[in-house]
Amino acid sequence: MNDAHSRLSYLSQTLDLLFPEPGPNHPHTLLPHSSVPRRLVPRRWWHLPFGRPTGIPVGDDTIASHLAEVLGTSVRIDFHVRSARRANRKPVLEVYDGHGSRIAFVKIGDTALTAELVRAEATTLHMLSYATLSAVTVPSVLYHGTWRGLEVLALSPLPVRRFRSRPGTALRVRAVKEIAEVGRLRGAGWSWHGDFSPWNFAAGPDGRLLVWDWERFDTDVPLGVDELHHFFQRALQRMPPQVAAESVLVQAVRVLAPYDVTASEARNTALHYLITLARRHADEGYEPLGPPQSWLTPLVDRQEGYL
Repeated sequence: MNDAHSRLSYLSQTLDLLFPEPGPNHPHTLLPHSSVPRRLVPRRWWHLPFGRPTGIPVGDDTIASHLAEVLGTSVRIDFHVRSARRANRKPVLEVYDGHGSRIAFVKIGDTALTAELVRAEATTLHMLSYATLSAVTVPSVLYHGTWRGLEVLALSPLPVRRFRSRPGTALRVRAVKEIAEVGRLRGAGWSWHGDFSPWNFAAGPDGRLLVWDWERFDTDVPLGVDELHHFFQRALQRMPPQVAAESVLVQAVRVLAPYDVTASEARNTALHYLITLARRHADEGYEPLGPPQSWLTPLVDRQEGYL
């Protein structure tokens, strides 16, 4: 099954789940094209070259009617057409009011795992709303509840520039340190965002870092694991998992230099991070990097004498 087909198959399942009521269809368009589906948006006249419309039923008990009720305004929904190859895949919606202003991003927990992740993100963001943050800006929780047994989380949009530049190292380091400090101030060890990937943050207009997707936040981790995750995710875009994992260990001292850790601490933090990531994948029954025996075990075995 190719990527487009798997995305459309998952989209069809999602629409059946979120719009179960029969009713007149509201035409939508797949953008940029049905062969490269990334968004499903209400049909407009200028969409005619992009393929046949997809109908979405308008009923009294749909996710659209639920969001209109809880957000207190009429809504229009754009759908992110998600990859079906990720363990944490979930429906993600962009919600607009009657004036065309984007008012929320909505995540739907439609499996046991994603429902748990949605609840975890809501809990984390509620906690962060009481934190004094000077380097990081996070979304606000507009609504968290259930609808037809699904976990629903509506978040405020962050002011991300349309053409955003990569944040500088200094701002990223400030943000990682501030996120780590949140855990310590709450009586735990150094905390981490948990998925501090380049696509989960952006430079904000006020000089702070806009950071979203907090569903993996956790505490009691070594300082700098977010920085290593960022490094690893960028490395994976250029090299196979085993080489990328090796580079995390080899470059750990340099990558963690801004965090004032010793060489030994940097190496141990790198191993801790890689093992934690592999354990996460194992717990979710998902191996996006392949079996750990191929990309991690040989690396750990070579470091056994240093542990």
